[in-house]
Amino acid sequence: MRKTLDFIYRGSGALAALFLLAICSIVVLQVGANLIDTVAAWVIGEPIGLVVPSYAEFAGFFLAASSFLALAYTLRAGEHIRVSLIIRRFTGRPRRGIELWCTGAGGMLAGYLAFYAVRLVFDSITFGDVSPGMVSVALWIPQSAVALGLVILTMALADEFVAALKGRAPSYTAKGEDDHRTGADGAPDEDSLIER
Repeated sequence: MRKTLDFIYRGSGALAALFLLAICSIVVLQVGANLIDTVAAWVIGEPIGLVVPSYAEFAGFFLAASSFLALAYTLRAGEHIRVSLIIRRFTGRPRRGIELWCTGAGGMLAGYLAFYAVRLVFDSITFGDVSPGMVSVALWIPQSAVALGLVILTMALADEFVAALKGRAPSYTAKGEDDHRTGADGAPDEDSLIER
């Protein structure tokens, strides 16, 4: 089960990276089209009119997909912005209680959002919603990436909750704890008190 979950988290992160690459590609294509038009205007007196249809809309769809698909992978890697000035001072049962509350509350919120994101996808399919740009796209397609990202985030938070329930440190704390430097007296170094 552990290998399957880790595969899902890594796969979600890889998809997010592919969508970032898609954003870069579509913007480079549009910039290239603009440059060709500018050169054509100088040479023949008028632009050719090259354009990537609905490129801004597609870039927005890709950004939403990338952002939401990266959430679970980023959580597992310990890269989310967190304020740990207080929690890292706790150990044992108090720390475990705080971790349980954080992962439980986060999991419930992510589950709530995932439920309604999935419901939105089905509503868009039912009503045949399409984007208003030059290229009409069925809205359930980009919405599916957002819903999938939220479902995987909910799974990751449930996974972390179970880990904390079993007394193991959540995976997201491993990297953050390694980043803290301590002075000779064992107290945190002043430079390490501000974490990301």
